[in-house]
Amino acid sequence: MRYARQEDLQKLALIMQGSAEGISLSDIEREFRVSRRTAERMRDAIRNAYPQIEEISGESGRKYWRFPPGSLGRMAEPTLGELTAGHRAAAIARREGDELTAETLERLLVKVQAMFREDRRRTIAADLEAQLMADGVAFRPGPRETISSEILSALREAILAGAMISADHRARGTAKLSRNTRLGPIAILFGQGRQYLLAWSEYQDDLRLFALAGFERISLEADVYERPKGFDLQEWLSKSFGVWREEPHDVVWRFLPEVADEAAGYVFHPKQRAERMEDGSLMVRFRAGGRQEMEWYLVRWGDHVEAQFLEVSGTSSSDATENDVCKQ
Repeated sequence: MRYARQEDLQKLALIMQGSAEGISLSDIEREFRVSRRTAERMRDAIRNAYPQIEEISGESGRKYWRFPPGSLGRMAEPTLGELTAGHRAAAIARREGDELTAETLERLLVKVQAMFREDRRRTIAADLEAQLMADGVAFRPGPRETISSEILSALREAILAGAMISADHRARGTAKLSRNTRLGPIAILFGQGRQYLLAWSEYQDDLRLFALAGFERISLEADVYERPKGFDLQEWLSKSFGVWREEPHDVVWRFLPEVADEAAGYVFHPKQRAERMEDGSLMVRFRAGGRQEMEWYLVRWGDHVEAQFLEVSGTSSSDATENDVCKQ
């Protein structure tokens, strides 16, 4: 039997052209989540359609297949959907204050579209404009911080190099300027409105968040910073709500029946547990710090949500008292 899913075959051909080492049958199984027999049929379909494919023998006799560079010609041109996704990513980056990434993506997209034939370029330009207008990402209003592109470039260079930095940073709350602060940068965290650097502070000997807008000077140091062994960024972030770090609470939110369906469409925390109650309300439970940011967020639900914030010291949600309940 022949394999007939054209989109999968095109994707496989592009993967084969993009790999210097080639693609094995096991790689096809993993990438497309298919059986060994189906992987063989896909390979055979590619070989029948493109005789220029190369077969390479690897270790233990395992075989790999690849295309010489440029073999697929214009088949590898980006689609309208892919170009739209690129422009959407640039718009989101600019909206969140990451001008450097937005400009880099836009330069890349210009280069990609310059590779099209003239007739194709005209068609894509018209369709892309219509798609972006319908998307509306770039036009969403709302406040954002202005972050220096030089600061972002220096931080990214330090993170990639694993280098310590010396920085002058102004605290958001107190406006106090700390000079020559030595930090070990780990990650830049972009969110809604406020952006942060997660870094190890030499002075505090701990991981801390620093507002990106607060950096006034950054210079790379000669010594190397190694992130803590076994550190997992996603696990670290899962203990917070937003970017706030504090002692965690066992959080219980009850969304009243009239908004329960809407609330069920949200993921409020990556480790949440949601339960629909007999009265139609939705109960959401998770453990995290950041009570102030939670309360700011809950304001948008008006009086349709009730919240409990319980200390983690062994109390359960059933132990809540009237003083624990916050009606927004």
